Amino acid sequence: MSDQIIALAGREVRFSLRRSARRTIGFTISRDGLAVAAPRRASEREIRRALETKSGWILAKLDAWATRPAAPELVLESGAILPWLGGELTLNLRGEGVRTIVRREDDSLVLKHDPDLAGELRTRTMTRALQRFYKREGAALMTPKVEAYARQLGKPVRKVIVRDQKRRWGSCASDATIRLNWRLMGFPEDLIDYVCAHEAAHLVEANHSRAYWRVVESLMPDWKPRRQQMRDEADRWVVF
Repeated sequence: MSDQIIALAGREVRFSLRRSARRTIGFTISRDGLAVAAPRRASEREIRRALETKSGWILAKLDAWATRPAAPELVLESGAILPWLGGELTLNLRGEGVRTIVRREDDSLVLKHDPDLAGELRTRTMTRALQRFYKREGAALMTPKVEAYARQLGKPVRKVIVRDQKRRWGSCASDATIRLNWRLMGFPEDLIDYVCAHEAAHLVEANHSRAYWRVVESLMPDWKPRRQQMRDEADRWVVF
């Protein structure tokens, strides 16, 4: 991964460049800016030409992101709202005992903690506990989904790992290990299904070629509106 700069329509645009075994040059625009994924064999000239060809679309998307309100930050207080499967859970802090424990109770997420925790240690301990909860529940929900899609394709999955991924919702390694972002648990389940199908399809095609998207469509005919909804509304479901 490298950070670079290009002039598009007289504007200086920074972008991150990641090379992989993919066959085409692709662009992703988010709150973090422009990310470019390119084949290992693609020259710098080819990449910059592709950026210039899509300059109008890129600048329009960057401007749209710049005007969007920032995603709310998590406040570690009772009554704080957490994203959950497209809806919300209300955080309920309880200063009980010395162990940090998180469990769901109806529409609340109860977090028991040492009442003597304070400052940065309190923040770090509680945040990690919440992330462990999301990872645990994410593995329970998403692993069967990935395995079901893989069975449809007649392909084995070595392992499904739910972890922290800052820039990607999921990935599929060459050894058939699929990794998914725990933050997906804030999304509506139909969008989680899309990501699971997306990564399972990489068990057949390790790229984003036309052949790959045909595999995705065989699993999920309406994948396009689901992907667009994720791009347009991700901030609604991602908080911390």
